[in-house]
Amino acid sequence: MIVKLVGKLVGKTDHSLMLDVHGVHYEIWVANSILSRAEDQINERGELELMIYHYFQIGPSSGMPVLVGFLNEVERDFFLAFITVSGIGPRAAVKALNCPISEISRAIDEGDIKFLKTLPGIGTQKAKEIIAKLQGKVAKFGLIRDGETEKMKPQSTPDWQKEALDVLLQLQYKKPEAAQMIAQALQRTPEIHSAESLLNEIYKQRMNRVLT
Repeated sequence: MIVKLVGKLVGKTDHSLMLDVHGVHYEIWVANSILSRAEDQINERGELELMIYHYFQIGPSSGMPVLVGFLNEVERDFFLAFITVSGIGPRAAVKALNCPISEISRAIDEGDIKFLKTLPGIGTQKAKEIIAKLQGKVAKFGLIRDGETEKMKPQSTPDWQKEALDVLLQLQYKKPEAAQMIAQALQRTPEIHSAESLLNEIYKQRMNRVLT
């Protein structure tokens, strides 16, 4: 039973991701609410980690293994609760969860039929069944930080700051010390927008410390 996969993201469709795990390619179903955030979760090694729900889809004459992916165990736990509702299988759940899980759990907890009806494949009767089955049991999932970007991409460092850092490194300052000097200079004089001005401010700060 597959419970987690870590690999390179090599493909993407409307409802699935493809991971290359040591040369083996896995197609993984993902809900839109997760698909939209997946690339933001790629780590510094260029890999994406997905928690997996693994099951067999049984057809008239054969069975097929299916993988459903999540960015963390909490999202998977919500999915497992969601498919306990009669008539909602894994494939239907993947399609239905097209907006943040935190919003869906709020709607369930508040008995918001109107909101639940906006989910693909969910009509009035099914919305009532979801509420009857899960209301009072999914409040914790409202704390998932998926309504905003769960992991904000770090802002890129301007080239002039990198240039100033390189100069300080050439002057034999250690990188952590140099980075701290730059941060302090920018905090003191935020209007700086060039390497030369930044280095001048750092020099002034150091001279002030010497004189005092």
